Amino acid sequence: MPELPEVEILVRHLSPRLKMKTIRRVEVRRAKVLLPTTTRQFRNALSGARFIGVTRRGKYLLFELRRPGKRGRLTLVGHLGMTGRIYLQRQNGTLPRHAAVIFNFGKVNLIYEDTRYFGRMTLDTSALTRLGPEPLSTDFTVADFALALKRSAQVIKVKLLDQSLVAGVGNIYASESLFRAGVSPRLAARRLTRKQVGRLWQAVRLVLTEAIDNGSTIPLDWAGRDKRKALFYYGQTTDTPGFYEERLLVYDRAGKPCSHCGTPIKRVVQAARSTFYCPCCQRS
Repeated sequence: MPELPEVEILVRHLSPRLKMKTIRRVEVRRAKVLLPTTTRQFRNALSGARFIGVTRRGKYLLFELRRPGKRGRLTLVGHLGMTGRIYLQRQNGTLPRHAAVIFNFGKVNLIYEDTRYFGRMTLDTSALTRLGPEPLSTDFTVADFALALKRSAQVIKVKLLDQSLVAGVGNIYASESLFRAGVSPRLAARRLTRKQVGRLWQAVRLVLTEAIDNGSTIPLDWAGRDKRKALFYYGQTTDTPGFYEERLLVYDRAGKPCSHCGTPIKRVVQAARSTFYCPCCQRS
């Protein structure tokens, strides 16, 4: 599932390309992704609207639009789910089988494609109210982070996936952050010492910043014409020679030697998600 860095890179990619584009036609092929917005509401609100900007909140893309004859702005919320992609394609291009929503600008379409339809493209903004602070903002403080962890009996790896704690951190970067901080993923959140909380707070910010910086160097081709550019997860090197240097230290490296001590990386399942860690470097 795309996490904060992947979404941030996509926002930066789309923002200049969508600015001031006017939606001439809206085609909905999978009404499920609009919920709770109805297809009629969606088409009526967006037909003729103009893109003003694209921003991000956690793992959500926020498309800001202005409608003709209407005051204020309209926010369109996008979430990629597990398999979603959003990209521009020429109008005469072949539409993908799993295209869920298509916005036409004339000669170009903006396509939201999702093979499993777990994502969203909706006018409902209620999910944003449940999000915690942005990890790279000044709202994410060590003091607040420590207080929230002290109130939780969950293991720290699972707690990091709670979007009300901190927005945008997912499975990959939770494992990476815990490794950087030298904290065991099995440790209960409320048992972290002040020093461990400080290291973890810093590690989360460092890992996400590095992921964004590295992802920014990769030319995106969301239409999938070049498989090397179709996926840009932090650390992914398969089929991306010349674009990426492997930087993930523990995620998806079970059985491989730890880059710090040489101990084989272990994999465990926590809350139905894979966790990767070094049993030596992350003893506590």
